[in-house]
Amino acid sequence: MELLGSPLPTLYTHPGSTPAKFLPPISMAPSSKNGFPSSPLPQSLSHPWVPRATNLTIGPSSKSSQGLTPSEALPPISSRAAPFTRYTPGDWHRSNLTNSKASETSRRNTELLTADTSRLIQDKYQETRKTQVKTTKKLGERVNDIKFWKSQLRQELDKMIGENNALTDVTKRLERALAKTEAPLQVTQECLLHREKRVGIDLVCDDVEKQLLVEADVIRSCQERMRRYLDQAEARLTSNRMAQHEVERDLANKQVAHCIDDQCHQLRNTSDGISYYQGVERVDATISVPESWAKFTDKNILRSQSERAASAQLRDNIENLLVVTANEMRRQFSCVNVAFTHRIAETAEAKRRIQDHLGKTLQEIFQLKRTIEAIRKAIRDKGRPLKVAQTRLDKRTRRPSMELCRDTAHLRLVSEVCEMEETLQSLQQRLGDAEDTLQRLVHAKSVLEHDLAVKANSLFIDQEKCMGMRKAFPSTVRLLGYV
Repeated sequence: MELLGSPLPTLYTHPGSTPAKFLPPISMAPSSKNGFPSSPLPQSLSHPWVPRATNLTIGPSSKSSQGLTPSEALPPISSRAAPFTRYTPGDWHRSNLTNSKASETSRRNTELLTADTSRLIQDKYQETRKTQVKTTKKLGERVNDIKFWKSQLRQELDKMIGENNALTDVTKRLERALAKTEAPLQVTQECLLHREKRVGIDLVCDDVEKQLLVEADVIRSCQERMRRYLDQAEARLTSNRMAQHEVERDLANKQVAHCIDDQCHQLRNTSDGISYYQGVERVDATISVPESWAKFTDKNILRSQSERAASAQLRDNIENLLVVTANEMRRQFSCVNVAFTHRIAETAEAKRRIQDHLGKTLQEIFQLKRTIEAIRKAIRDKGRPLKVAQTRLDKRTRRPSMELCRDTAHLRLVSEVCEMEETLQSLQQRLGDAEDTLQRLVHAKSVLEHDLAVKANSLFIDQEKCMGMRKAFPSTVRLLGYV
């Protein structure tokens, strides 16, 4: 806002807005008086009431006048020129009239600006107040929405916790029932395990073996079904806990959001803790809209309800399974304790025959070892003659010049070395054959010894362990998992 009575800056900076011929020029003399070129004054010195001083002249070069005083920079005015007249009375009146009109215009603009500003302030105040009221109302609605979904999440969370506890109890019963099946299966597995350790002819699928296999299949089938339902229960518990975790996390997030929005809803212009946060309106950290926000919570609740329904169905299936498996296992346990006596007699006879063959094999091994030692002694005896012949040949290779003669001695030495090498090769071949035969006999001995050990182990299993272990079976209460 410009002060009253001060000159308007627009009159100085925009001389082109005034009439081109507001004041006539005063110059009566030519513009190139005394041979100096004329130069108009700077634009900033032109005023509406200032006449154009076209009769003023300056020196030939404007650059040479830099740094001089005004009296030295401007050349003297010619004495023949007319007296320099600055303004006329009309110029003076017109200047005063112009200033008065400009002042009145500025005052009118100021009054209009003041009135408009007052209206603007009042309008913005009302607008800000209405906006704040609407925002407060929206925050209250948001707080109510959060309260509603919090109540829904709490109800579903309580139901899910109860279902998880019930499923956990049934799962523990199933685990106990599965553990109780280990005792009868252990008896069957002990019999089968020790009998399966037999090799060769001892792996006879007799009646005892068939009954043991049937019993093992029945128990394993029951255990497999129990484990399958146990795995399903574990997976169901995991799914339930995941759904419960999602509900708990959603509920915890809504607790935090409810606290924050409630604080925002309670804030007023006179509240403590309010402050400026420049640029916060430009930060968009939102990741959802009201529709997706409500859909997310509804999806968590629906998922939890679906998991609870599947969990209840699984509990009923586990109850039925416990009753069926207990009856199947007791029925087969009483069919296995009959056929061990005949098998023990047959195994004892086979053991006696193996012992006879083992004694004969040991005798043959002893004889063959003596033969191998004789062959090795013969090979050692051929070593020194061979060294003598090879040494003679080596020394004769050092004879000088023409003395290196292929005489009969040389031919005989070569023949001798060849004969002894052939002899050694034949002895080595015979030694290898004897050692191979010995290895076969040793292998046969080890097979017989192994078979004898298997027969002894089979007798021990059938006579001592199998007949001594099958005496007890778990009760139905234990098989149902109550104890």
